[in-house]
Amino acid sequence: MVVAETLPSGLRLVTESMSHVRSVTVGVWLTRGSRHESDAQAGVAHFVEHMLFKGTTSRSARAIAETIDSVGGQLDAFTAKEYAGYYIKVLDEHLPLALDLLADMVMRPALAPPDIEREQGVILEEIKMVEDAPDDLVHEEFVQQFWHRHPLGRPILGTPDTVRSLTAPILRDYFERTYLAPNLVITAAGHLDHDRVRDLAARAFADLSTVAGRVDEVPPAVRPGLIVREKDIEQSHVCLGTAAYPQAHADRHATFVLNTMLGGSMSSRLFQHIREDRGLAYAVWSSLITYSDAGALTIYAGCAVDRVHEVIDLTLAELATLRDVPVDADELQRAKDHLKGNLMLSLENTSSRMTQLARQELTFGRQFSLDEMLRAIEAVTADDVLRVSRDLFRDGAAVATVVGPALPRALTMDDLKV
Repeated sequence: MVVAETLPSGLRLVTESMSHVRSVTVGVWLTRGSRHESDAQAGVAHFVEHMLFKGTTSRSARAIAETIDSVGGQLDAFTAKEYAGYYIKVLDEHLPLALDLLADMVMRPALAPPDIEREQGVILEEIKMVEDAPDDLVHEEFVQQFWHRHPLGRPILGTPDTVRSLTAPILRDYFERTYLAPNLVITAAGHLDHDRVRDLAARAFADLSTVAGRVDEVPPAVRPGLIVREKDIEQSHVCLGTAAYPQAHADRHATFVLNTMLGGSMSSRLFQHIREDRGLAYAVWSSLITYSDAGALTIYAGCAVDRVHEVIDLTLAELATLRDVPVDADELQRAKDHLKGNLMLSLENTSSRMTQLARQELTFGRQFSLDEMLRAIEAVTADDVLRVSRDLFRDGAAVATVVGPALPRALTMDDLKV
């Protein structure tokens, strides 16, 4: 059973009781991410996320680790472009401790200058890791081109220059302006009672400020283009994509089905035609990137440098076929069954259920039942897929990035016509 309410402070709470388990996962979700930063402070949201693990006014970083380890719990966090999350999984009896620890971290971080100086070095190394991981780097280059000069196109980690410029006063100012009750959502799933969670949360988070300012979000425009970045590595990494729909779009389920058929499964067209039939790539897949006001459908492949043109040609041919030829009933049903199966399997543990609660609250402000989601997927028709494909796969709208050795023949925008 899912229960949602807003506390007098503006803090939102959503819980789901799962009586057949003994664990509880509880998360604190911040409705701010890297897109809400200024260019000069790019990376500040991610930096603050790191710092919340470095100690509070009453706990050291070691004490935080020992607190969660002493009960066999799991603590983690992440920063995304539109939100950040902190979550703990524990046995149900340790829920009060989990909420107390999360509240301490998100309300009373120490943000000590010596810790900040050390963590700058850690984050700079994290940025280097992306630079040394070409399959990550090609996607980073893609979004920077795709949403050029827009906050959604900036790296979540920031740049070396901006990270070095982030001082203790800047981090403290960002924290105090951002970690406020109206900007936070608590979600919990597992062996719990909603009223007890509400009472625990109300006490633990009682000192949160109840005033939060608004942020202006300007939708990005897609910038078609091509980036080829040479690196002395063994393989070429290709990322190609087109605009897609925002998270809450009415055609989102048709887009999920389309993506599954294109490259979202082992039986997908890209996997079968590029890997299985021709042996051109080990890794090839498609995925959807969705935000509140924008989206992208991306295709990735890693291949030999002399096969880049062929892989791109085959990929564009698949897009054209989906745009021009209705899918048959069997392929459509396989894609829908794959999606439904993945959805049901993904919700079998408390962590995934807690995350699902948060994403629905952040995106829709309401909860969709599993049956509602399954019915929406099953309702997708071949005409829906064709209509969405025609809307998304247009000539001149593609963006591509390639990271790898020098190409034997130059790529041009003419090579990206669907």
